Amino acid sequence: MEAESRKLLLLAPILLCCFMARSEAQSQHIGVNYGEVADNLPPPDATARLLKSTAITKLRLYGVDAGVIRALAGTGVSLVLGVANGDIPAIAADPNAAAGWLAANVLPFLPASAISVVAVGNEVLESGDAALAAALLPAMQNLRAAAVASGDAAAAGIKFSTVNTMAVLAQSDPPSAAAFRPEAAAQLQGILGFLSRTGAPFMVNPYPYFAYQSDPRPDTLAFCLFHPNAGRLDAGSRITYANMFDAQVDAVKSALGRAGYGAVDIVVAETGWPTRGDPTEQGATVDNARAYVSNLVAHLRSGAGTPLMPGRPVDTYLFALYDEDLKPGPASERSFGLYHTDLTMAYDAGLTSDAATTTPTPTTPTSPSKGSGGWCVASAGATDAQLQTDLDYACSQVGVDCGAIQPGGACFQPNTVRAHAAYAMNQLYQAAGGHPWNCDFRQSATLTSTNPATARVCLREANDACNGSKSMHQTTARKVPAAGRRGGRHD
Repeated sequence: MEAESRKLLLLAPILLCCFMARSEAQSQHIGVNYGEVADNLPPPDATARLLKSTAITKLRLYGVDAGVIRALAGTGVSLVLGVANGDIPAIAADPNAAAGWLAANVLPFLPASAISVVAVGNEVLESGDAALAAALLPAMQNLRAAAVASGDAAAAGIKFSTVNTMAVLAQSDPPSAAAFRPEAAAQLQGILGFLSRTGAPFMVNPYPYFAYQSDPRPDTLAFCLFHPNAGRLDAGSRITYANMFDAQVDAVKSALGRAGYGAVDIVVAETGWPTRGDPTEQGATVDNARAYVSNLVAHLRSGAGTPLMPGRPVDTYLFALYDEDLKPGPASERSFGLYHTDLTMAYDAGLTSDAATTTPTPTTPTSPSKGSGGWCVASAGATDAQLQTDLDYACSQVGVDCGAIQPGGACFQPNTVRAHAAYAMNQLYQAAGGHPWNCDFRQSATLTSTNPATARVCLREANDACNGSKSMHQTTARKVPAAGRRGGRHD
């Protein structure tokens, strides 16, 4: 008995070590962006303490903030620094300017601070500035040469890359057919060759939130939030994608392969979901932000990777650590923060240190389950323009017959966009299986358990048609097939 106890005592530290290593490995791919377009940010040391209390192991700065870099020295948090777009022409034109930038912004912090990547410019190839795009590769080359020539081993190990939006792709739907835009090809070939030779990653900003904004299909929200859904089949690869994030990342993977650089690693430099938005920004809610980010974190920790990169989760930087109250544009642009500037959570995304010791499970919808019944109708706040788009979309889908709402049809009256949209959206909702997430339509539709008085008979008949009963328009609906997606952040 004593011998067995001694064995257990010896084994315990080994098991603890392995458990801790596994927990650390689960979080090693999770980073966060530190935007500073704000006038109320906490002091750097407070931000450092916050990060140390989380499972976040990486921080991306859009420039160089000496206070934040020093506050994170010795913490093990690795850093991505940024070169401003305005500095690129001078660095490209003069190797001495590159050496000067490095001496001022990188060398003073080494080796105490772990600087892994310098992102040269932000979204340059999508800026529309041809001269700036042409200067990008020379700037990267000069900075890399200056780092190697500095004699500092830590500097020589830094990777130099640049950050792109999904608009760098000519198409991303389906993922297997993705390719880079022809107008960016000249710069990209040189840049990709540089990344390949130096082992630097291709950095990109996939945003399922923006894809959702432009895709009215009823299952899109579930697809974007990692919620249960039927999946979307890529006819080229025969892969059925379960979520938008994997589809977007694999689109980039396919484009890299098509360009001849399939071995270049991918880093997700930004992705996130806003907690609020303007009235026209559908889906920008705290609940959706929590669902997307927490499910993404769980997905990364699972180690599953993507269908084209199984078992290889990509390094992913969540956007963003704090809200940025001075950012221009719609309300969503100021509302991506994981934390408030008083250091409290905006929502629980499973990023606390305690959460890193267990494998989180994805959050699932609290809505009724499949086959919950009811009717999918136009929401009270939906505009005629929104409903017309949804009507046109629903009527174009397999399993939806809109003959009854055409002139002379049994459900043509009342002849309003709202009534016709309710009929079509309800048909599609029933045809897709009656899942709650099939009645979203960018939140211009809602479920009701009571058959509405308006067009009551027509809505009932639409339900009957999709349940296999005889209807006044004699159609039997089939399940709507998974279709290709479109979208991505193109701003």
